[in-house]
Amino acid sequence: MQLSREEALELVQERISQGNLVKHCQAVEAVMRKLADHFDEDQEKWGLVGLLHDIDYEETADDEERHSLVGAKELAEMGFADDIVYAVKAHNGAHGLERKSLLDKALYASDPLTGLIVASALIHPDKSLEALDTEFVMNRYEENSFARGADREVIASCQEMDLELEEFIALALEAMQEKSQELGL
Repeated sequence: MQLSREEALELVQERISQGNLVKHCQAVEAVMRKLADHFDEDQEKWGLVGLLHDIDYEETADDEERHSLVGAKELAEMGFADDIVYAVKAHNGAHGLERKSLLDKALYASDPLTGLIVASALIHPDKSLEALDTEFVMNRYEENSFARGADREVIASCQEMDLELEEFIALALEAMQEKSQELGL
């Protein structure tokens, strides 16, 4: 099964009531599309994975052990391809699943990086994505007390994709800046 981007966004909006969480999914979608372009992969597929990766978050918010398993099961029941289902399942490090494909690795690393970038934008004097540059985000990355929820080890796993940290941040930042209106930053 392949939903259109609009259908997938509707599904996310039906399942997720928190506006910031919907925007997080849209941010991960933007980064995944940028990475797909960088690696000459399917932008539609990678974008869908990013958009749908937290489809079960509100349902499983109090149980990290269930997060991503419930969403992956639901996506499988909807008929999504096995690689999409597995990437969604493997993005939660709590399960200890091997990240087998480039898609798996991209989603895993992109998820927390979007949070770091948003937090960086919110502390910038201009409070916008447009005002950020890679150096600003890199400096925030180095501050371990800043945006503690953005797991630096997971972000640094970008090396599994043969991307240096600075290059990964630059690609993600550019992707999010291109969608700044939609993200509200």
